[in-house]
Amino acid sequence: MSTGFSVIPVAGMPMVEPGDDLASLILASLAQSELHLVDGDIVCLAQKIVSKAEGRLVALTDVTPSQRAIDLGAETDKDPRLVELILQESTEVLRKKMGVLIMRHKLGIVGAHAGIDQSNVDHSGGEQALLLPVDPDASAARLCDEIAQRTGKAVGVVITDSQNRPWRMGTTGCAIGCAGFTVLDDYRGGTDVYGRELKVTLINRADAIASAATLVMGETTEKIPLALVRGMPTERPEDTAGHNADMINRPLEEDLFR
Repeated sequence: MSTGFSVIPVAGMPMVEPGDDLASLILASLAQSELHLVDGDIVCLAQKIVSKAEGRLVALTDVTPSQRAIDLGAETDKDPRLVELILQESTEVLRKKMGVLIMRHKLGIVGAHAGIDQSNVDHSGGEQALLLPVDPDASAARLCDEIAQRTGKAVGVVITDSQNRPWRMGTTGCAIGCAGFTVLDDYRGGTDVYGRELKVTLINRADAIASAATLVMGETTEKIPLALVRGMPTERPEDTAGHNADMINRPLEEDLFR
């Protein structure tokens, strides 16, 4: 059982450009902060820097909106070029109103505007939009492997994003890419303190870690897209095999709000 954990903001990460080696930038930032990785650490990084490194920035001048995007843009008072990108990244429009589109992303994530963001992006050369990584779980797994190869340490990786939740005000950090640790703790089949069988209890460890990391990383002008979570229970690699953020998405057949 864990006796507590710490969440450490890591300063010094430079502005990320397409093609940058994120593992190198992460390790350099840790060294600059005099932090040395130990087995069981979880490296948390903001989705934006992963997307930027993977070239997911799109100039709106390069987007030709479809008629559907033009119509939907008129309904929601949004740039039809941005709406076109939102549609391309999604499988379903779940809700719409003036200024808001709630989408089911191709990754299975439900949220506003398919996770496409224009904040903290340089628009000096024209309006741009930043898309989510194509496969954030694969991105997290690559970073796990690269960090292990360079340091010899077995760490976890969480790629965080900010999302709203139904019936709750404000955004919170969520995990959209994970590797190297237990994402969901499954207590089904166990018992509570009174011996009653637990039938539905799943603990979403990944989102809890992402939320904690987001508190120290900030979401506006802090320029801290990297945090280190230390003190979580150390796990054997074989126990975390197959654990990723995709398993967090509720299956469509269990969605009671469709």
